[in-house]
Amino acid sequence: MRHVWLEAPRPRDRRAAAAGAEGLLGTFDCRVWQRGPYGGVGEFVRRLVLDQGHSPLVARHQVELLCAVRDLKPAMPWATEAVAALDVADVQIRFHPARRTRHLAYGTGEFVAAWAAGRRAPAAVVLDRLDQADATTVELIDVLLRRVDPSRLRLYVGGASLPDALAETVAEFARPLAVAPSGPATEDAAPAHDPAWHDERADELAATGDWSWQLGAIPYHRERGTRPATDGVDALRTALGSALNSGFYEHAVRLAERGLPLVTPSADTRNWWAFTTMLATALTALDRPAEALALYDHARQVTDEPRIHLSAAYSTAMLHARHLPAPARDLAAARTWLERALTLAGQIDDPRERAVTTVFHRQGLALLDSRAGDHAAALRTVEEGIARLAETLAPGERPQDRARLVHNRAQLHLALGDPDRALADLDAVIAQDPQNAEYYVDRAALHRATGRPDDAIADYGTAIRLGPHLPEAYYNRAETHTDLGRTQAALADLDRTLRIAPDHLDALVNRAGLYLDSGEPDLAERDANAGLSLSPGQPHLLCVLGLVESERGRLPEAEALLTQAVERAPELPTAWANRAAVRFERGDVPGAVGDLDRAIALDPDPLALYNRGLAHRRLGNRSAAVEDFTRALAAAPGPDPELRAELRAELARERAR
Repeated sequence: MRHVWLEAPRPRDRRAAAAGAEGLLGTFDCRVWQRGPYGGVGEFVRRLVLDQGHSPLVARHQVELLCAVRDLKPAMPWATEAVAALDVADVQIRFHPARRTRHLAYGTGEFVAAWAAGRRAPAAVVLDRLDQADATTVELIDVLLRRVDPSRLRLYVGGASLPDALAETVAEFARPLAVAPSGPATEDAAPAHDPAWHDERADELAATGDWSWQLGAIPYHRERGTRPATDGVDALRTALGSALNSGFYEHAVRLAERGLPLVTPSADTRNWWAFTTMLATALTALDRPAEALALYDHARQVTDEPRIHLSAAYSTAMLHARHLPAPARDLAAARTWLERALTLAGQIDDPRERAVTTVFHRQGLALLDSRAGDHAAALRTVEEGIARLAETLAPGERPQDRARLVHNRAQLHLALGDPDRALADLDAVIAQDPQNAEYYVDRAALHRATGRPDDAIADYGTAIRLGPHLPEAYYNRAETHTDLGRTQAALADLDRTLRIAPDHLDALVNRAGLYLDSGEPDLAERDANAGLSLSPGQPHLLCVLGLVESERGRLPEAEALLTQAVERAPELPTAWANRAAVRFERGDVPGAVGDLDRAIALDPDPLALYNRGLAHRRLGNRSAAVEDFTRALAAAPGPDPELRAELRAELARERAR
């Protein structure tokens, strides 16, 4: 049984084709100008959540559900952690990465799949008009098609055309259902409405209180109503701010591009600059920094407003420092623009605003100093800023802003080799801003590096919950589990990483290695080939394939793959050690010794020393063998208990001869 792609140009024909589906829950309109991002599919998810109530399943997914479907907020007052995360977003000083919607889709998809698996009877749902849906909706439907068992919940997805982003998934997980048109196409044409009707419709939708209408239908109707230059602009700007804070950047671009033609820099400077700068922010998040840079250049040409020039100068500096592609990035230009911004900040009349603005713009200078390797200068700048804020702001005022500066200081303490101060700062940051997943990821990495793996695992778990479902947190927690010998827990986290981010190369490398160590060569080979399709010639994956071939007894093929690995990465000790093992098995003992010489020169690992000792003994060089066994026992970090016992046994045998 598979899901269904409804092939018909008209909505009524698609609805009719699915009308007889078993357990049909309804048809949901996914057009972006209805309920905005996650439109339609979010409405369906809301129905499931309301049906579940305050259940363990809903509680487990509360953050991603509320972040994707804000209309749930009134129905989930108990979801204090998720509501707090939303409240922080409403006064946001940082912007989510564009990939966050993929994380929301993963968590929401897991919720729907679990809901469907727990049903007694099969169900079905129609998700229609995907050709006019936002990227977030398409992304979530992609996850649902892959994750939901069609025998429990069958998805009927349709549109006048198939979005390119869904083509591969539909081909694999759905069957096409072609539907013949039932009448002239003109019957489905949208009726023409006068501006007064659009006003009335917007008023009706606003009265519902549903947040999603504010991102879709309300700005759509206000723009077409009797007052587009006032009500339309206000509705578009409100929707744009919400979309930007939520990380819905494709829709933010759509809204800003609708709003900009309605305003001019001379007649409505405030709204024109709001649309311009928010459009630039969304473009930057979508990795389109050159377009953002052009907007700031244009702004400088069409207005003399000092505050706009101040903001544009700082943003231009950050584009040069962080976002432009490497060939176009210019740290010297970034410093010049920052200095211009600081000069303008120094001209602000209000002394309190002048002080705060200067502090935050100087953090850009700290970034540039740190990038140049002068971490001490950067630290001085950050500490001066923290002290200046303490003098200027009231106690407890702007906690997220203060936390960001302390977080910067923690990173600089770490760069200067002071993990204790870095940890103290991260503890303080989390106390000030406990909803920021980034801080927990950083503290977890520090815990792991300083020998506190259980604390690291706890912090990664919090980051995953608040993030939500950050693939890097899953990946790093998997590495921590691997350090502790918890192979199954590590594999589970790597599975989650790759479900969220199938192109996560390091996760494929690590999972392939764990499968190989666990006696699953077929699965190791699958992951290695998947990784090599992303990064041809990746040396760790060539090693995995070489070891798979070795286990299958195909030693010439194994040596050829490992030779490719050492040629591509001569600095990789495991590649040399693995080829040595294959050469030893093929009887090329001198070749094995030569490879182990290279491996040990790079990393005097106890196992490599043990293996070279065995090879020396095979060649009759017993004194060299004893030397290697002795070095292996004395190595730091030392051999594991099993290898330690074997080394002692080998030395005892040599002494007994």
